[in-house]
Amino acid sequence: MLKTSTEIASVAEIVGELKAVELVAKAGFDGYDLSLFEMARYDGKQVVRKGHPLQSKEALQYVRQIKQVAEDNGLVCNQSHAPHPVSCPEIRALMKTAIEFTAEAGGEIVVIHPDNNKNAAENAEMYLELLPYAKSCGVKIATENMWNWGQGQAAPAACSDPESFLAHLKAVNDPYFVACLDIGHAAMRGLNTSPAEMIRALGHHMQTLHIHDNDCHGDHHQLPFTMNIDFDTVVSALKEIGYNGWLTLETYRYCIGATPENVAEKVADMANAVKKIAEMIG
Repeated sequence: MLKTSTEIASVAEIVGELKAVELVAKAGFDGYDLSLFEMARYDGKQVVRKGHPLQSKEALQYVRQIKQVAEDNGLVCNQSHAPHPVSCPEIRALMKTAIEFTAEAGGEIVVIHPDNNKNAAENAEMYLELLPYAKSCGVKIATENMWNWGQGQAAPAACSDPESFLAHLKAVNDPYFVACLDIGHAAMRGLNTSPAEMIRALGHHMQTLHIHDNDCHGDHHQLPFTMNIDFDTVVSALKEIGYNGWLTLETYRYCIGATPENVAEKVADMANAVKKIAEMIG
């Protein structure tokens, strides 16, 4: 059965990263996605820093603490997610540090968003610049299917359809550069694709996933099986390509409103949902 993982940012906002990995382990996940967004939060105009440990001089030590607590609880880091958007120069400058933190945590892949509004050749310049360092750290870089918004629905962006995604992969053309398919993004109306179509198009390039549910219109990042995405077709496509990577949740809005007292129940729901997908795949 495929291994299961989840982002920890949503839980960490409530109880901190160290407690978050404990809860994720107790819920029965096999791994965690090291969420690095707190390295630098972007409010649409500027980077906002609020004194998070990942912004401090001891950030690397903090990553080591997270790893140790995870290991003490039988959990591994399967991947990470770098801060975004890379269109912000201050955040773009943090990508090598994100790769370093990923390697320190033991993650095999770091998800680095493309610039939504650049084409494959333009985004390839960034990835090709980062790849030598990623290789030296033993970490693969994954790009992800993105979206813009216009006229009341999602609008095309970098990697948002099979043609664009494959063009990005071809422009870099390196085994250390892989695809992270965001299931929810692929289901958004206006992008003229579907999760199943994207899975089949990406094939062996797809080495990791962001799994969540939505109404096939907005980007809700909700628990699988609670909204409108057809996970039967997702599972069929994953079986068809012989997917053998991790099943990683990105349901960060599911924990909104949770408290330190009840967030463990939310994490248990998350684990049950992704385990169901794993069981469907077999």
